[in-house]
Amino acid sequence: MSEEAREILELDVVFVGAGPASMAGAYHLGRLVQQHNETAEKALEVEIAILEKGKEVGSHALSGAVVDPRALKELFPEDWQSAPFEGEVASDKLWWMTRGKAFPMPVPPMLNNSGKYVASLGKLLKWMESKLEDVGVDVFCEFPATQALFDGDRVIGVRTGDKGVDEHGEQKANYEPGVDIHANAVVLGEGPRGTLAKQLESKLNLGDGKNPQIYAIGIKEVWDLPPGRIKAGEVIHTMNWPLGFSTFGGGFIYGMKDDQLIVGLVVGLDYKNPLLDPHEEFQRFKTHPRLRALLEGGKMAFYGAKALPEGGWWSMPKLSGDGFVLCGDSGGFLNSQRLKGIHLAMKSGMLAAETIFEGLVQGEVSATCLEGYQQRVDESWIKKELFPVRNFHQAFDKGLLAGMVQAGLGMVTGGRGWGFKDRLTTEAGHERLQRLDQPGAPPEPQRLAFDGQLTFDKLSDLYNSGTSHEEDQPVHLLVEDTNICVDRCAKEFGNPCQHFCPAQVYEMVEDESTASGKRLQINASNCVHCKTCDVMDPYQIITWVPPEGGGGPNYSKM
Repeated sequence: MSEEAREILELDVVFVGAGPASMAGAYHLGRLVQQHNETAEKALEVEIAILEKGKEVGSHALSGAVVDPRALKELFPEDWQSAPFEGEVASDKLWWMTRGKAFPMPVPPMLNNSGKYVASLGKLLKWMESKLEDVGVDVFCEFPATQALFDGDRVIGVRTGDKGVDEHGEQKANYEPGVDIHANAVVLGEGPRGTLAKQLESKLNLGDGKNPQIYAIGIKEVWDLPPGRIKAGEVIHTMNWPLGFSTFGGGFIYGMKDDQLIVGLVVGLDYKNPLLDPHEEFQRFKTHPRLRALLEGGKMAFYGAKALPEGGWWSMPKLSGDGFVLCGDSGGFLNSQRLKGIHLAMKSGMLAAETIFEGLVQGEVSATCLEGYQQRVDESWIKKELFPVRNFHQAFDKGLLAGMVQAGLGMVTGGRGWGFKDRLTTEAGHERLQRLDQPGAPPEPQRLAFDGQLTFDKLSDLYNSGTSHEEDQPVHLLVEDTNICVDRCAKEFGNPCQHFCPAQVYEMVEDESTASGKRLQINASNCVHCKTCDVMDPYQIITWVPPEGGGGPNYSKM
């Protein structure tokens, strides 16, 4: 399609992704403009919009979640308590788990959730959406931003994806070209491993001088339980089993209202064994006697998975440039020690709004103006929270016990690492995978037989994610060279995409027409948009791009 025929929409500020960072930022910016116009001699006319790739706000939003309400109180001081929380945290427990036992441990200060709230992120975002109209913010769902638009090195807007293209790239009868949206400022709140953030990082070297971002995958189910089984606001975290001493991660169990329960497992995407299957480890987690007793007689209702940026302060990219800022998970705003990021994402969006508002008042949102975003972050409670835990995940490179020791030392040294180093370096998670064709190769993990009642295979879980895609569309998981999958990866790493994907998107299937007798089959319609493949592929030849707008999971009730 010619560039001349593509529709152009002119806005002042566009937020990409309707997560907590963008929702908070857009609302705060709209409110700042309103407050300004109440007293200013010359009113500002500002058009603000949020682009969301899901069918509705919240459909692609997934979190644990225990919410620190700090940012909510700042953003909605009058009515933050009317947010749809599942319950205020009533109790905190920490279990050290072995295969058959769960030993209670003292709850460390960072996991003390007094004054926090169990919540559904999807419900929380819908509540926030209801407030946007009051401040003049438009939300466009089913509009995935697929490409950043540049004028030199300045970001001038985004392009949304075409609709009505078949699997061969041909236009169907319902074809609609994407729109070029031009804006004075683009706020990227796409979530972890964002498509546009990756484009900017590659073109503008946003990661120079930084640690590589380290990710984890969070896998979660919501269960309907018999009445009285668990109280709303009851919070339990677990350590050790089934991941053991060498794999970062742990479990979480949160009580919701209406006798529902959140159960999940976080697995660091820097594990060594390429045959490890995070989804299978999560299912194994539920077979523990304590969890079996908790879930028995209940029914699994919802399922989801999402990558989490856990690298911390030293892994955060350059947060702004000419025409853009990064917020929320796109900028690495997550505290892996506290297992929380929603409040940080919201605050980052609010600081972005204040920075952009300053430029709007001055008459130009310049690169110099947007550089003030980093200063605002540095001077806010975001840095006060994140800097003391800047080496938390990196310390676990040496294993669980060493990481626990380092976490304790960090509390008394202001977050310094081994040898009192201010900054511990690390490597990207996929670089830690051990090859199977070399001495000392890791063993095949013990596989689990799924019973369909307590434990589920990936396709059974996938059904409960509400995932749906238009079948006849281009594959949105781009593999640079599938020959590598067959010729090298099978021998060197055992095709780990078959294991790390929590939705059975990747399969090596029989194919007599190939020399090896195998080929890669991509079941793109299964994709839950977790981005794990983009993160963990050992050759970094998989690129996740947004599918046709509206496709994907439905996490609105998660």
